Amino acid sequence: MGRLAVLLFLLGMLGALAERCEMPEVDSKLVEMLGQHLLPWMEQLSQEKLNPSIYVGLRLSSLQAKGKEALYLHSLKLHYQQSLLGSASSDGDDNSNFQAKPSMGQLALYLLALRANCEFVGGHKGDRLVSQLKRFLEDERRAIGHDHKGHPHTSYYQYGLAILALCVHQKRVHDSVVGKLLHAVEHDHPLHQGHLSVDTVAMAGLAFTCLKRSNLNPEQRERITLAIRTVRENVLRAQTPEGYFGNIYSTPLALQLLMTSSVSRVGLGTACHKARAALLARLQDGTFQNAVMISQLLPALNHKSYVDLISPDCLATRAMLEPATETHLQTQVPEYIRVMLKVSSVLPPYKHSIPVPAGSSLEDVLKKAQELGPFTYETQASLSGPYLISVMGKKVGKREFWQLLQAPDTPLLQGIADYRPKDGETIELRLVSW
Repeated sequence: MGRLAVLLFLLGMLGALAERCEMPEVDSKLVEMLGQHLLPWMEQLSQEKLNPSIYVGLRLSSLQAKGKEALYLHSLKLHYQQSLLGSASSDGDDNSNFQAKPSMGQLALYLLALRANCEFVGGHKGDRLVSQLKRFLEDERRAIGHDHKGHPHTSYYQYGLAILALCVHQKRVHDSVVGKLLHAVEHDHPLHQGHLSVDTVAMAGLAFTCLKRSNLNPEQRERITLAIRTVRENVLRAQTPEGYFGNIYSTPLALQLLMTSSVSRVGLGTACHKARAALLARLQDGTFQNAVMISQLLPALNHKSYVDLISPDCLATRAMLEPATETHLQTQVPEYIRVMLKVSSVLPPYKHSIPVPAGSSLEDVLKKAQELGPFTYETQASLSGPYLISVMGKKVGKREFWQLLQAPDTPLLQGIADYRPKDGETIELRLVSW
């Protein structure tokens, strides 16, 4: 009896040490400041600027943007229905229609946006959108191959996102499609340059959590449950001494995943509190400028995740978001800095000092370099902003990308639209394989 009492005591102690990932309330002024960064983006309604992630993030946040939300969703619907389903008003310009077609990830985010407005896809048009997304997934499944030695045309991140989007609409995908993502997690395939891609495994975890809660693939339930546990442990192991999961930009999605966990774990709450403290410190210094990252962070600060779109609360009270008050300063002559831009992956190599106003983004540096010549570059829209696809006429090949480096070899965590070089800094664009 004494041994049983000791055993029960120890089990009780372990239970007391087990924690959930809970986010204490954040200063409403900080959250408002973060939301205000999204307002200018919601006024950019051109096809190349529209991003469903912005709408989803705001709807899952504690903030609302009056009539801008409705207008933004209306613009999203026009764009996606015209580009994917065709439009009676089309002028027959096949080339423009082709360029406007959304990727698998963009279509998946659009379905999330509809669900964030408490809409289920339905009817003829909705069924065609669902069929298109399933075709995307089927193409990716075939690219990975039956032996799992291939790779998705896009990424495992978009693969998981597509499964999640269909799941929140209660649309089942074939077990073989889910099985490819399960195999990738089970065998550590969501890697990027030899390192764990935290946002990729977090997105996979959110997709698996939705599938488990919705019971859409019951034959895979045991593997799904184990995969959720694997993803959670991988994310926790990726926490840095500063508190980030992977890096600052993958932390919001990681927090979304960890907050969905229905299982308490020793150290889970501590890890989430540490991540929260690290994020708050960077919030106060204005690090978060990228609209997509903000849209992933706002739900986490409101104790929400993309999995909540299974049953969204569209009647929840949200604070009204007002534009930031502009401070009118005296007109000053802008200070100029010089940034050394280097490209060694082409012949002849390129290296020039580029003058730009202080505070310019790396994209501004590239534009100025192209204006000065002979530098040239091309980008295409991606889920997180403009993505380099060609530099000095050298286009990326299969499984290649243009890496952004702070000389000599420090990879940049931000994209060209968000990174702001300092005076005298050297930035290298390097073509690498993965």
